[in-house]
Amino acid sequence: MSLSMYEASIPVFVRGLDNLAAILAKAAAHAEAKKFDGSVLVTSRLFPDMFPLARQVQIACDTAKGCAARLAGVEPPKHEDTESTFAELAARIHKAREFVSSITAAQVDQSRDKTITLPTPPPYPPMVFTGINYLTYFVLPNFYFHITTAYNILRHNGVEIGKFEYLGKPPTA
Repeated sequence: MSLSMYEASIPVFVRGLDNLAAILAKAAAHAEAKKFDGSVLVTSRLFPDMFPLARQVQIACDTAKGCAARLAGVEPPKHEDTESTFAELAARIHKAREFVSSITAAQVDQSRDKTITLPTPPPYPPMVFTGINYLTYFVLPNFYFHITTAYNILRHNGVEIGKFEYLGKPPTA
């Protein structure tokens, strides 16, 4: 039996968002325990030309909800990129997770060969994918890149998280 488009996307996004939320909760607890303002971590970045933690979380959320919407043929919810606290980032993740979880297998499973066109800034032509190529070659690497970068920002700043926090609990059989 082959992996369906739904199985390769929606549960993966839900799990990644859940793990990201857990990592951020540990970071908030770390800031509180060490008695410093959590916004220090929220605005931290690995290098000056990279996005800060808040933007990494926003992009991970947008990547998941955008892909789910495109594959399902629905409009994704719009979220302002104004989060500046751990509580606001947790709410952002929750909203993205709720939207992604609302997408059904019936909506996504017929998208394997669907044409997905992403606009790009001039002078670049739009990116055109089949549904499966969009998911596997563009979205999943991008989703994991931003979650990993968020993890790395926190780890670099002394938050005691490890690989098991990144991976999360194994799914039940």
